[in-house]
Amino acid sequence: MAEEELYKRYAARVYTLCRRYSGDDDEAMDLMQEALIQALEKIHTFNYSGKGSLYGWISRIAINKALNQIKRQRWRTVHIDFRSHDNIPDPTEGEIESIPQEKLIEWISRLPDMRRTVFNLYCIDGYSHKEIAEMLGISEKGSAGVLAKARKQLKDNIQQYLKEQST
Repeated sequence: MAEEELYKRYAARVYTLCRRYSGDDDEAMDLMQEALIQALEKIHTFNYSGKGSLYGWISRIAINKALNQIKRQRWRTVHIDFRSHDNIPDPTEGEIESIPQEKLIEWISRLPDMRRTVFNLYCIDGYSHKEIAEMLGISEKGSAGVLAKARKQLKDNIQQYLKEQST
C-alpha cells in the first residue's frame, strides 16, 4: 500500500523534524502523523521536481503543522531586549567539534519555544528573516532579535560545558 510505503520512507525523518520544533516526543509524534496524513490527502497536489522533492514537500507540511501548533499553544507576542550585549568570546571550531552532538541537540530542544522555532527555521531549515517574519507574524527585526537570543543562550551553554570539561 502507498500509505505504508510513505510511512516507512518518511516517518522517522518527519518525526525528527517535528521534534526539533516541538521539544516534546509525544507532540512530535502527533505532528508527524498529522503531516503524513495531510500529505496523503493532498498527494494529488504534489508536483515532482526531482529527487528529494517529495520529502521537501512533506517537510514543509510538517513545519507548517509545528508552527501552527506553537502559535496556538504558547505565544502571541515577542518581547526582545535589544540592550543585552554579548561579551562572551565565540568558541573555536575545535571546541565546538569536541562537544557531543547529543549535547547540542539537547540544548537546542531546551530553548524556549520562540527561540527554538526561529533557530530551527533560520539555522537548520534555511529560511530568511523575512520568510520567518511572515510565517510567525513578527517583524524581521523581531526574528533577528530572537535568533540572537537563541545563539547567545546556546553560546552560554557551550562556554559552561567547555569550562566544566577543562576542570
